[in-house]
Amino acid sequence: MSEQGFKPKHILVTGGCGFIGANFVRYVARNHPDVHVTVLDKLTYAGNPANIDGLPQSQVELVIGDICDASLLERIVPGCDAIVHFAAESHNDNSIFDPEPFIRTNVEGTMRLLEAACKYDVRFHHISTDEVYGDLALDDPARFGENSPYRPSSPYSASKAASDHLVRAWTRTYGLRATISNCSNNYGPYQHVEKFIPRQITSILEGARPKLYGTGENVRDWIHTEDHSSAVWEILTRGRIGETYLIGADGEMSNIAVMRMILRLMGCVEDAFDWVRDRPGHDRRYAIDSSKLRTELGWKPVRTDFEAGLQATIAWYIDNRAWWEPAKAATEARYRAQGQ
Repeated sequence: MSEQGFKPKHILVTGGCGFIGANFVRYVARNHPDVHVTVLDKLTYAGNPANIDGLPQSQVELVIGDICDASLLERIVPGCDAIVHFAAESHNDNSIFDPEPFIRTNVEGTMRLLEAACKYDVRFHHISTDEVYGDLALDDPARFGENSPYRPSSPYSASKAASDHLVRAWTRTYGLRATISNCSNNYGPYQHVEKFIPRQITSILEGARPKLYGTGENVRDWIHTEDHSSAVWEILTRGRIGETYLIGADGEMSNIAVMRMILRLMGCVEDAFDWVRDRPGHDRRYAIDSSKLRTELGWKPVRTDFEAGLQATIAWYIDNRAWWEPAKAATEARYRAQGQ
């Protein structure tokens, strides 16, 4: 079944106060002002209502609540014609030390949403991650594709793999109109300071030496969150029902190269960082083949100059200290307790 030209009028965005979700909400508000957006967010430590501040209240509405709350979903899903599901516990380190919230939110929460979407015949797009595929060898020229086998490494990626399989099961068994996207590492404004790029930037801004896991050789495939948002919109409105699309911008770079670039762009010497012990089960390399998305839907990334994007991201954190400073101390205390 195809849904070419699907034009949503009222989207429910779960996790719309988180980093990637909020950037998508801002993208929709800016580019599709005729689309009403209901944001459902539990406002955990990673969800911040300030992330959607300034958007027109006539277009964007915030509902504070839990995707596991079936009675709440009964109240807000009717009337929507699409759900874009970003809500997730997403930090690998946290999942290693406490897996339970990841299973509850990412598995049970997704199931509750699927049940509601199915009951009210609501189009469903599921946001997932390339981490469900495990990792690749550093010297392997291969990249992940839609048919790559699932080999999750952490409780986080295992919970996301489970949620992907649930979406496929509901599509096949119950006829849910759904699509899935698996994306590489996002960067840009509004990202929580626990994540790799903003952690380094904010540490330098506070006069502290940033920290790098292991040898720093691990490779990530970076995409600007603006490009991710445009890809999700294309899949939601023109993607084929039942299909999975990988989203990537050919942005492979080692962690140590990113660290050195941040230091250089911030006027520091490139070796002004400290090494810390590696994360357990740390994936070596992620790399995305997004040719299906580009060929079928004609999508292509625009923010492909990583250094320019990183410079703009640094500038955002410099200009928005009041946004990130309240979370910084608690985040670093948690890392210290984990020996990182």
